[in-house]
Amino acid sequence: MAVKDIMDALRKEHVDNTPLSELVKDIKLVGSTLEIVFRLPQKHLEEEIRRKTVQALESVPDVEKVNVRFVEGPPAQFLQAPVFQRRKVQGVKHLIAVGSGKGGVGKSTVAVNLALALSRLGARTGLLDADIYGPSVPTMLGLKGQRVYVNDQNKIIPLEKFGLKTLSIGFLLPSEDTPVIWRGPMLMKALTQFLFDVEWGELDVLVLDLPPGTGDVQLTLAQNVDMSGAIIVTTPQDVALADVRKATSMFKEVGIPVLGVIENMAYFVCPESGKKYYIFGKGKVLEFAQAYGLKILGSIPIDPQVAEGSDLGLPIVEAYPHSEVAQAFLGIARLVLEELNRR
Repeated sequence: MAVKDIMDALRKEHVDNTPLSELVKDIKLVGSTLEIVFRLPQKHLEEEIRRKTVQALESVPDVEKVNVRFVEGPPAQFLQAPVFQRRKVQGVKHLIAVGSGKGGVGKSTVAVNLALALSRLGARTGLLDADIYGPSVPTMLGLKGQRVYVNDQNKIIPLEKFGLKTLSIGFLLPSEDTPVIWRGPMLMKALTQFLFDVEWGELDVLVLDLPPGTGDVQLTLAQNVDMSGAIIVTTPQDVALADVRKATSMFKEVGIPVLGVIENMAYFVCPESGKKYYIFGKGKVLEFAQAYGLKILGSIPIDPQVAEGSDLGLPIVEAYPHSEVAQAFLGIARLVLEELNRR
């Protein structure tokens, strides 16, 4: 469910010759509950606005309950998107989200190795595993079974590995086989704590490994957390790119700049001949990036050492820093730092 769907629905209803969409000050979706704050152009319109809002949103998917609040003030003319109250994580200069439209494209592998590459370039870096239902960072960093603790100020102390400060729901579960069965509100409360109730210290970059897709987690984080930008991970397959378009549109709709696209599993290099084989196709990611006006930050080849190192808790940037894959991540990290330094 996109913010655009809500705004389009509200645009069809009018109060005092003004579309409801132009009266919106803020929107927040928590689970299936939508909270909307309207600017009240004049008194005695509250009930009419409330009634027409509920009526307009009846056909919008995933919205089961609507809470309406008001603040006094004239409508913001030509408002195209709601204004969100985004909080900055204390001590963190830049927060970047690593996302994908679908699972299975190696997003977490990219997030871990990108964070390590940023650290190798001298940036004080943290890594937050926001994939609550499928945390993989503990395995990839060789921290399975490790636990975090809370200090005297009720702040969570993240673990450190390879120079990274890192946090994951996996550090709080009894075992890696324990499922997380949470609804949206509980999920968002946990993620909020992972960001704002953690002793991150002073960081140049905090890398946020998002779950795949464009659901509640992505939308609510985008609305409530101050991010410097997002990075989209995809493979060259059409099925992956179709979902990446949705993720890209979501970030743009909520006003988060997309720093660029990383093409993962771009090709395979035969160890005997050195010839490149484009197993999933060639040129499709470039076409996609050009169509959306995005930069390709880099292409990551397929290498069995990547999967092997992830399973052993030795990411390739750390285990084989001179490999082609590690050098590709370092090149991407340089471009990311250049983009962040411009902001």
